[in-house]
Amino acid sequence: MLYPLTFQPQFFEKLWGGHRLRTVLQKEIPSSHIGESWEISSVEDYVSIVNNGFLKNNSLNEIIQVYLGDLVGESVYEHYGEEFPLLVKFIDANDVLSVQVHPDDDTAKMQHHAYGKTEMWYVVHAEPDSVIYIGFNKDTNRDEFLYYLEKGTVESLLNKVSVKKGDVFFIPSGRIHAIGAGIVLAEIQQTSDVTYRVFDWNRVDKN
Repeated sequence: MLYPLTFQPQFFEKLWGGHRLRTVLQKEIPSSHIGESWEISSVEDYVSIVNNGFLKNNSLNEIIQVYLGDLVGESVYEHYGEEFPLLVKFIDANDVLSVQVHPDDDTAKMQHHAYGKTEMWYVVHAEPDSVIYIGFNKDTNRDEFLYYLEKGTVESLLNKVSVKKGDVFFIPSGRIHAIGAGIVLAEIQQTSDVTYRVFDWNRVDKN
């Protein structure tokens, strides 16, 4: 008989990561630059592993193969097969994330043989004056965006929203966005790791 399953988190260091997954969520993170903790994943090469009970050490895909619709629901199994349709993660934005936009299902299928990426954010923690960026603050065409991109001033085109703990945001594919500094959030998204980074605040990594 199935039982409530827990999974081993997968931690990822990021240029903008920090230590709040430890201080806010009490996670045993391996460094002080962890930006993401993937809680449930069916992304290739990053499939979640069960952490409890008699199914311990089995992958999420393996138990879907055995339990089929009993695990995920018949309609979900009929549509997605053995691929779990959601990626659930925690994000620690110690610094602002890059400005991004994600493709829809049709574009992702054509360009990447993958699903698109629509996502939802639940704010778990926010420092005072924290903000996120969602959409443009005025009608903007391609040429104008490229002009501001060349100048390194894309921020002036973006819609800035103050956030607090408990806020929820829906980010459909195709909408430009960025998570500001000082925020920990839970992200529930389609199973996809396709991201178009269009601006990274003029910063560079160690390479």
